[in-house]
Amino acid sequence: MAASPGTRSPYLTVYRPSPDASVRLVCLPHAGGAASFYVPVAQALAPRVEVVSVQYPGRHERYADPLVPDLGTLADRIAESLLTCTDRPYALFGHSMGSLVGFEVARRMEAAGRGPLELFASGSRAPSVERRGRTWHDIPDDVFVARVQSMGGAGSQLLDDPDIRQMLLPALRNDYRAVERYAYRPQPPLACPVTAFTGADDPRVTVADVRTWAHHTTGPFDVEVHPGGHFFLADRWTEILDTVIRHLKDPALDPCR
Repeated sequence: MAASPGTRSPYLTVYRPSPDASVRLVCLPHAGGAASFYVPVAQALAPRVEVVSVQYPGRHERYADPLVPDLGTLADRIAESLLTCTDRPYALFGHSMGSLVGFEVARRMEAAGRGPLELFASGSRAPSVERRGRTWHDIPDDVFVARVQSMGGAGSQLLDDPDIRQMLLPALRNDYRAVERYAYRPQPPLACPVTAFTGADDPRVTVADVRTWAHHTTGPFDVEVHPGGHFFLADRWTEILDTVIRHLKDPALDPCR
């Protein structure tokens, strides 16, 4: 694992430094996820693209760091970190919770005049789509764990171990609480393009929810529907990253945005 690019921020980690890459892809994890979720992406894209993985507090090497209770504050801190390493153009990629965080980070970075080339939003309803159904973050542990495991995802079966469960639950509940309490604030849409990815059989996100991302950009919008559920991307990284690379090579993208 390498140090953060141009900064000592604990939020940013580079697993495969690529000093000759002309662009960075900043990747934001899902609820309960960690920066290491994107190690396969870093391995696949180096040295063409340098992948910067975001590490939220309360997990892995940041286990002792205080949790951030809301997505707005989390986006503030990530944006502050990114502003210290804008020597190269970059795009944002988020999955599930990471898509909402990425959207809020993009807002802040555009306001600072350092907006991303593109926002790639995976496995998430558009920010303006209201959450449906009862909340998960406040239900009993056994029920909460069962529901999280029903979504799939690498490592979800680790929650069967009581000791590991005790370690992971605080951050996991915190993340679900932050997502479930997220309140979209109307502002002008993003200037950067948005590409959304979703699984056709995602039990919590409909294709219509995903298409509504189109309302959040004045730039080009595209959506890709892949086979699979909420963690469809685990089996579709090749296709997804082909799209990412194709878009980042598009000469219509302004590297000086």
